[in-house]
Amino acid sequence: MEGIYAELEQVAPADIERRSFEMIGEILAKEYSDRVLDPKQEPIIKRAIHTTADFSYLDNLVFSENAVDIALEILHNNCYVITDTNMALAGINKKKLAQYGGRAYCFMADEDVAAEAKRRGVTRAVVSMEKAAKLAEQGRKLVFAIGNAPTALIQLYEMIVNGSLKPGLIIGVPVGFVNVVQSKELIMQTNVPYIVAKGRKGGSNVAAAIMNALLYM
Repeated sequence: MEGIYAELEQVAPADIERRSFEMIGEILAKEYSDRVLDPKQEPIIKRAIHTTADFSYLDNLVFSENAVDIALEILHNNCYVITDTNMALAGINKKKLAQYGGRAYCFMADEDVAAEAKRRGVTRAVVSMEKAAKLAEQGRKLVFAIGNAPTALIQLYEMIVNGSLKPGLIIGVPVGFVNVVQSKELIMQTNVPYIVAKGRKGGSNVAAAIMNALLYM
């Protein structure tokens, strides 16, 4: 026990995040030296790794063409961010978003969403995406940060295909098994800018991390 205790790094609380990113850089240099990251994507990939301690995001986090530039333009111009969980909503730096005139919403727990989902026999994620789409009528770009519900991505895809919605950006990182992989692949087939975690990995924490990485850039 004493040996382990002696190995602990003495890091001030304010320096923990900085030291964490230093360690990520050290591991990348040592164990992934053959990888060259796109400079614009690098902060996002590193923050996903920081959030999960999972270096597989080097491979499974994929970006549509110019997705980062497009995202920054939108996020800096009074956009609305929509999440599929209150956990993702809580994790987003809303103070930073507000500096650019933006606001974040999650409609999953709304009574009208729950009632409509029950009436139609669909998930609340489906109805919450429909409710969010109405915000576009206010003339603001919509950014969707989806970390939990593949049905949210499927509903977004259907609205994109039928022309009733054109999101500014989709962060598609739901985690799980049922329809998770397929829902991400659908989003990657659209002409909407996206950042997607291919495969089964992701989560509300990853959705929030990607949003924050963009806000901090």
